[in-house]
Amino acid sequence: MTMIPSYGLDASSWWEDVNNSPLWQDRIFHVLAALYGVVAVVALIQLVRIQLRVPEFGWTTQKVFHFLNFLVNGVRSLVFIFRREVQNLYPEIIKHILLDMPSLAFFTTYALLVLFWAEIYYQARAVSTDGLRPSFFTINAVVYAVQISMWLILWWRPIHIIIIFSKMFFSGVSLFAAFGFLLYGGRLLLCPLIFLLHRHACVCMISYNYCLGKHGILTRLAVI
Repeated sequence: MTMIPSYGLDASSWWEDVNNSPLWQDRIFHVLAALYGVVAVVALIQLVRIQLRVPEFGWTTQKVFHFLNFLVNGVRSLVFIFRREVQNLYPEIIKHILLDMPSLAFFTTYALLVLFWAEIYYQARAVSTDGLRPSFFTINAVVYAVQISMWLILWWRPIHIIIIFSKMFFSGVSLFAAFGFLLYGGRLLLCPLIFLLHRHACVCMISYNYCLGKHGILTRLAVI
C-alpha cells in the first residue's frame, strides 16, 4: 500500500518552533516595542499640541490622560526592548515592579478617561459632579495600596500564590475599568440620540396641543 506524503504543517510543531526560537522571540518583542513606542510618541505629540494651544489652563484632565498614555506605553516599549535584562534582574521584586507598574498606570489612565466622560455626562444632565473626583482618588488609592502590599510581601518572602493573586487582581481591576468605560462611553454615545428623541416628542406634543386648541376654537365657533 502506497503512503501519500503529507505536505501540511503541524500546528503544534510550528508553534513549538516559534516558541523555542530566540530569533522569532526577538522579532515579536521588537515589533511590540515599536508599536508601544508609536503610541507613546503620538500621546506625547498630543500633549505638546494641547499645551502650546492652551498653556493657561495648566494640567487639565485631557493633558494628564495624554501624559499617562505616554508614560505607560513608553515604559512598556522599554521593557520589551530590554526584556532579557529585565528577566535577569535581582532581587526579583524589582522585576515584578517593572512589569506591574505600567499596568497600574494603565488603570489610572483609563479610570481618568471614565472620570472625564462621567463629568461630561452628569454636567449635560445638570447633575452635581462633586463626588466623582473624590471617588476617583479613593479607588486609585485602594488599588495602589493593595498592589504595594503584595509587593512588600513578595519582597519579604516570594510566595507563588501571591504572584497568582497579583495577576488575578490586575485582571479584576482591568475588568472594573472596562465596565466603567462601557457604561459612560455608551451613555455618552446614546445621549445625543435620547436628546433628539426627547426634542421630537416635545415638538409633537406642542403641535398636538396647538391643533387640539385650534380644533376646539373652531368647534365653539361652529356651535355659536
